[in-house]
Order: sequence, then structure tokens, then C-alpha cells
Amino acid sequence: MDSPGDPEGPRPPGGDGPPGGARETSRRLSREQIFVLISAASINLGSMMCYSILGPFFPKEAEKKGASNTVIGMIFGCYALFDLLASLVFGKYLVHIGAKFMFVAGMFVSGGVTVLFGVLDQVPEGPVFIAMCFLVRIIDAISFAAAITASSSILAKAFPNNVATVMGSLESFSGLGLVLGPPLGGFLYQSFGYEVPFILLGCIVLLMVPLNMCILPNYESDPGKHSFWKLIILPKVAFISFVITSLSSGFGFLDPTLSLFVLEKFNLPAGYVGLVFLGLALSYTISSPLVGLLSDKMPHLRKWLLVFGNLITAGCYMFLGPAPFLHIKSQLWLLVLILVINGISAGMSLIPAFPEILSCAHENGFEEGLSTLGLVSGLFGALWSVGAFLGPTLGGFLYEKIGFEWAAALQGLWALTSGLVMGLFYLLEHSRRRRRFTCDQDKQSLVFMELIFQWKGQARNKYQNL
Repeated sequence: MDSPGDPEGPRPPGGDGPPGGARETSRRLSREQIFVLISAASINLGSMMCYSILGPFFPKEAEKKGASNTVIGMIFGCYALFDLLASLVFGKYLVHIGAKFMFVAGMFVSGGVTVLFGVLDQVPEGPVFIAMCFLVRIIDAISFAAAITASSSILAKAFPNNVATVMGSLESFSGLGLVLGPPLGGFLYQSFGYEVPFILLGCIVLLMVPLNMCILPNYESDPGKHSFWKLIILPKVAFISFVITSLSSGFGFLDPTLSLFVLEKFNLPAGYVGLVFLGLALSYTISSPLVGLLSDKMPHLRKWLLVFGNLITAGCYMFLGPAPFLHIKSQLWLLVLILVINGISAGMSLIPAFPEILSCAHENGFEEGLSTLGLVSGLFGALWSVGAFLGPTLGGFLYEKIGFEWAAALQGLWALTSGLVMGLFYLLEHSRRRRRFTCDQDKQSLVFMELIFQWKGQARNKYQNL
């Protein structure tokens, strides 16, 4: 994930990126840029497959080991909590650690702990199993944060004029990982048992490590003087942060709850439960590159993509159950259709968010370079993690207390609120700009009239002197 400067502004978003302007970037990719794309695609695909593979069968296995739905939600949610903390640290110290080292080391550790997750079924049930699940997920979260923070920064550095297009295109690999993870994990689990899905995927990620060590360029930059606090207190960034958090919360909510709901409601086997997740992931995969291209070509539309994407997402969660007050019978085809629409609307909101934050940072005096890119990447990852922690944690709790239908409706209310708040902010911003423009025109008119009067006065004096 991702989503993800503003061409309207005077400066390119990536700052002191590689030589060559927008024309060169759009005409032909350099060898270095191709290598960056390959590396970023590998981490997006591998990490999303490892992340999403748990959905179809892990909740069921965890229940067998004595974990309640609330604890299962916390196991999913702790990943996001430590991803949040690690993203802030790695974003701040990206320049000190080195983007390439952070990327490769994060990928190596992530592959290793994925393999370890595959042997947790040998651990005694009860508190020991639960504790080991938390430990492995925490380590995986920290390694994932390192790799993704470095990847986003390197991408924005290598493609300073096409940030949204490139990140939107690479979200195809994130979506592909989400597409392949659940069905592949479900069928491997059905065919070979618990261990094989994790060991296979972990080994695939480990095999990508030497490739990235060879091809990934090593960017260097001086440390910046700004901090996360200075970035997050910018009003525009604060409201976009609310949008990102609501989106990630929605995705996280589905991880521990959707598979259990489908199993109970429609009595599908584990392998087919993974296919239900396909609608969301596939639509997100297809729509993200198109949204990214639209965002770069017409940057004035970014704000409305953010707003309407969130409003549509809110409607999707209302119909996901559907909510009891709608009095609509739950059907499998309707559930899949809503997931498809949700994938498109999530891409509409998520992809423009990264360049919007980056352009806002540059407009407010943040230096252009790897240091600012690290801050924005870390903040983006941290915000995503906040929602990804709250979503499954509260989702598991609410699923137990009020059922999936009402829990999904409450999730939709969050998306609705963030969309309306973001829309109100943009309307107020547009109104202020119009007033400022009108005032500037009035000032220019007054200056022009004053010059005319001065000229007339000078002409009258010359005539009188004659």
C-alpha cells in the first residue's frame, strides 16, 4: 500500500530527485527507475500475500487453540499497533539508517518470521500459543514497516513528477497480493494443512532478498530539520490523516470478522471463503492505477476523489451486512458486489492521499528531499496502522457483542464522518481562496486607479507649467 507534489505548485514533489524533468520521466524509464519499480513491486506483492493469507483460516485455527474472537482481533490488531510505532521511528531516521539497508533488512526479517508463523500450530494451546502469535506478529510488523517506509520514499525520490501514477500502479501488486493471499492460503490449508501456506510464502519473500540487494539503488541525503509533529499539525494533513485512518480501519475490520460471518451465514468451506475476499482485492487492484493516473493528470480532482471515495465507502459498509435498519436480506452475491464497489472507492480515497500530504508539506516550508519523503512515508504508514489496529480490535469485540451487521454499519459511520469533514474543509479552503483572490483583485484595481490619478496629476501640472 497507496496511496500514494502537486503539479499546481511551483516545485516538484520529490525534491532533489534524479536528474530529468517530467518530460524525461514520462517518455522513458531509466534503468535505475526500472530497478526501483521491480523492488517496490516485490515488497508490495510479498508483504500483502503474507499479510492476507491469515484471513480465511487463522481465526478458525486460533479458536481451536483457545483464543476468543476478541483475542483473535487483538492478534490481527497488534500488527498495526507496532507497525504504527515502527513507521514513525523509521520515517524519522530513514536518512540515518539508509533507505536501501532498511528495505532489504525489513524484507529479510519479514520472510523469516512468516516461516516461523507456520510452526505455531506445534505450540501448546492457551496462553503460550497466544503469546507466541503476538510475538511473531509484532516482529513481522516492525520489519514490514521498515521495508514499506523505505520503499515509498525511494519511489517518490525516483519518480518526483509522477508520484500518484507510480504508487497507484504499484498498488496493483499490493492488490494482487491481497487477491492471491486468501484463496492461495485457503486452498493450501485445505490440501496440506496449517504449516505449508506460511512456509511457502516466507521462502518466496526470502528469495527476493538477494535480488533486491543487487538491483536497488542507494539514495543518500542530509537529515532534515522538520518533525512529524510539524507535519501532522498542518490542518489539511490532519484531516487527510482522518481519512486514511478510517479507510485502513475498514480494511482491518474485515480481517477477523468477514470470514467468520461468511462461514456462519453461508456455510462455505475455507477455500471458498478466500474467494469472497477476491472481490475487494481485485477491484482495488484494477482501479488503483487508473486513479493514480487521473490524480497526476488532473490534480485539482484529488480532493474530490478523497471525499467521494469515503462517502461511497460508507455506503458499502452499510450494505455489507446489510445493516438491520435497511431491512434487506443478506445474500452472497450482494456481499461480493459491495466488496467490489468498496475496493474501487477505497482506491479513490487512498491513492491521492500521499501526493496531497507531500504537496502540503512542501507548500509549508518542508525541504525537498529524502528526509521529507521519509517523514511523509512514515506518517502515511503510521496513520494506516492506527486504523488497521482499531479496525480488527474493535471489529472482533463488536462482532461478539452486536453481530457483524451492526458492527459493519458502525464502521460505515466512521467513513461517512471522515468524508463529510474532509469535504467541508475543502469547501472552506475554496471559499478562502476565492475571497483572497477577490481581495487581491481589489488591491490591484486600487493601485491601478492610484497610478492613473498620479499620471493625470502629473499631466495637469505639466500643462499648467506650459
